[in-house]
Amino acid sequence: MSAENEIIIGVLALQGAFEEHQECIEKGTGCKTIQVKTASQLEGIDGIIFPGGESTAMGLIGSVDGMWTALKIFTQSGKPVWGTCAGMILLAERCVGGSAVIENGQSLIGGLDILVCRNYFGSQVSSFEMATPSPPGFEEGGSYPGVFIRAPAILTVGDDVEVLGKVVATPCRQAAVVLRDLETKIANGENVIMMNVVDALERKDGLKYVDVKREIAPTADGEEKKDLTIAEMEKIELPGASDGTNAREVICAARKSNMLITAFHPEITTDYRWHKYFYNMVKEA
Repeated sequence: MSAENEIIIGVLALQGAFEEHQECIEKGTGCKTIQVKTASQLEGIDGIIFPGGESTAMGLIGSVDGMWTALKIFTQSGKPVWGTCAGMILLAERCVGGSAVIENGQSLIGGLDILVCRNYFGSQVSSFEMATPSPPGFEEGGSYPGVFIRAPAILTVGDDVEVLGKVVATPCRQAAVVLRDLETKIANGENVIMMNVVDALERKDGLKYVDVKREIAPTADGEEKKDLTIAEMEKIELPGASDGTNAREVICAARKSNMLITAFHPEITTDYRWHKYFYNMVKEA
């Protein structure tokens, strides 16, 4: 890009809080934004935000017209990508869910070696705000007001993922059941990851994990990226639960190279520091 005023940040507008993200970016940085609804609109943008919303709905909408493949290729291109709440789930390589069963699996973009628990913080009516760490370089102003709406939590990250923020929080009842079952399986030495991603628990005939369908995007040399086998993955270690409250220290913000994720909703506040942080990522890319 030749000048700062030529930076254009796209906001995925399949579903969710995309207009709120546009407003925050534009007010906080003065940067131009566009709504991305088709694969062709990815051309010419310098970065993209995957907003909060409903990751399952996004998955269904994005599965048509080659949008999913285009988004994966964009993410692999090195241009900055920021996933918030549901958008974070789209970038996760591994996910356990404590909500409704998704019988046909949930198509994720992937790219981040993280294990996410869907709806860790509870349902829509359990939404709340709590102090979270501010983005690096934007500590002035103190902690950041993290708004959690039916939000996921990051349980573990790979060695190449930088943790930017943690909070101590008690999982909702559904998530607690999922985590307890997952811990039991890990303790018994059972395989708990299928095709890199585990999504939700089927409860029709007892508890069992369901396979997740993933569309594999071609790499730069035209070859398909291969999924890791279970044997090639590192052992999963979940954050421990405190006695009495079952609260766990979970990750709420992380980054790997061009990919940024936050479990909370920065677009619902008037604090633009995370949007400024992402804008700087785009400028420096």
